[in-house]
Amino acid sequence: MYAIVSTGGKQYRVSEGDKLSVEKLNAEIGDEVSLDVLLVNDGKATVVEADKLADAKVTAKVVDQYKGDKQLVFKFKKRKRYHRTKGHRQNLTKIEIVGLPIVG
Repeated sequence: MYAIVSTGGKQYRVSEGDKLSVEKLNAEIGDEVSLDVLLVNDGKATVVEADKLADAKVTAKVVDQYKGDKQLVFKFKKRKRYHRTKGHRQNLTKIEIVGLPIVG
């Protein structure tokens, strides 16, 4: 059984017990959060109707809040003696999926 959830403008395929890193969520470590469901597959049937999935939520436990690896941004214009190097570290949240919805 798996579900497709949406958070932070991205979509993820999750099953119970999965751990994944998503864009920062406003929650403390140990809190439970709900994620919007776009699709549920139980092995026999796939549910994608919006009216059936309106109440469905995937629950996840926040495991960690951290910063991702540094991404370098380099700007360069040839023959103009212009170059700039900047770095960026995205704030991330590690979550563990603890509950999937049952949709019938």
